[in-house]
Amino acid sequence: MQTFLDFISFKDPNVMYVILGMICINSSSALIGTFAFLRKRSLIGDAIAHSLLPGICLGFIAAGDKRMIFLFLGAFLTGWFSTFLVDYIVNRSKIKQDAAIGIVLSSFFALGIVLLTYIQNAGYTNQGGLNGFLFGQAAAINRDEIYLFALILLIILVAILVFYRSFILISFNAEFAQSIGLPVRWIEFLMTSLTVLATASGIQALGVVLMSALIVTPAAAARFWTHKLSRMLVIGVVFSVFSGIVGAYISYTHAATPTGPWVVAVLSVITLLSFTVSTKSGILANFLRARKNKIKILQETILKTIFHYHERRGLAQNLDSVLTPTDLLSVRVYDTYQLQKGIKRLIRLGFLVAKEKGFTLTENGKIEGRRIVRLHRLWEHYLLKRTTIDALHVHSGAEAIEHILSPEIEKELERELGIVGIPTKDF
Repeated sequence: MQTFLDFISFKDPNVMYVILGMICINSSSALIGTFAFLRKRSLIGDAIAHSLLPGICLGFIAAGDKRMIFLFLGAFLTGWFSTFLVDYIVNRSKIKQDAAIGIVLSSFFALGIVLLTYIQNAGYTNQGGLNGFLFGQAAAINRDEIYLFALILLIILVAILVFYRSFILISFNAEFAQSIGLPVRWIEFLMTSLTVLATASGIQALGVVLMSALIVTPAAAARFWTHKLSRMLVIGVVFSVFSGIVGAYISYTHAATPTGPWVVAVLSVITLLSFTVSTKSGILANFLRARKNKIKILQETILKTIFHYHERRGLAQNLDSVLTPTDLLSVRVYDTYQLQKGIKRLIRLGFLVAKEKGFTLTENGKIEGRRIVRLHRLWEHYLLKRTTIDALHVHSGAEAIEHILSPEIEKELERELGIVGIPTKDF
């Protein structure tokens, strides 16, 4: 607890610089990374991050020491050039984007390692710590760098606010954006430059190896929680900033471990949890939704089978016979265990009532059974009228669609077909 209090009270002034730096870096990368994610250019962040290393080395050679402005400018130039090369290779050859990214990424990173080795062997007296840019060294963030990171965040925020609608159009449909006269190439250049800017700002804290995670992962995690872009941007920033602060705290309590890997590890855990428990599209939500739909289909199919049983015996207007599971199996094939479960559930829901020798429909059950049969047959008639599907094949299509037809669609089918009541038979 004392360690935690020391951390949040900034007892060590360097902690404040780390926290502010992580807030700015993580916010910048999450904001512009969301648009890269939506444009299906997530891997470009990996190419940019690895291409920063030769720029850092060239900036060091040009300045003769580790002046951040030279390192940053060098990283920005080689990062931007790498994206240009990826697009050039894709547009001028048959090589796909993923292969082009792999070529550029490995080539630039190899060049960076060569330059880093040259610097270490060239007798530079102040090159110590330069290899920290490989994996990041958040503790080295100082006040001047905070101003730089804040300026980059401000630039990205202003650009998103000014070009928000254009960014949306190009992210989702670049062809349409071009057709209505938007300068697509210029805006794509701006988005790419902002991505490089955000990536370059994080080389000090996370390093060239891990920085690409901050471009992709926050947007990927946020996507599981919302389908609205504005919310996705906010959620992505919250996830990214939270992981930055938690990663910094873990690194603070375990001095031997760098901040960058912990930030990415925490962010990865958040993404994994989002993938699993998200109420929108997580594994658990999809499983529960599929289970609910499966139960609904089984229940409605049983009610429809009960109607068919009575119909075959000329009792479609009555539906009061006491039935057993065997009677239903004579009409339709079921898994016996699933049939028993479905019947018990329908009894609990009030669609069936248990009798001494079986079960029978309640009034609600009769209404629901007739509704399902009617929807099935309306859709069959619609397929026969509006498509070229043979009458022998419309039944399976109606079996799939009958469970999702809304009352509005039912009324539209009635109007289209001019059918009142329940059609007399299945096809």
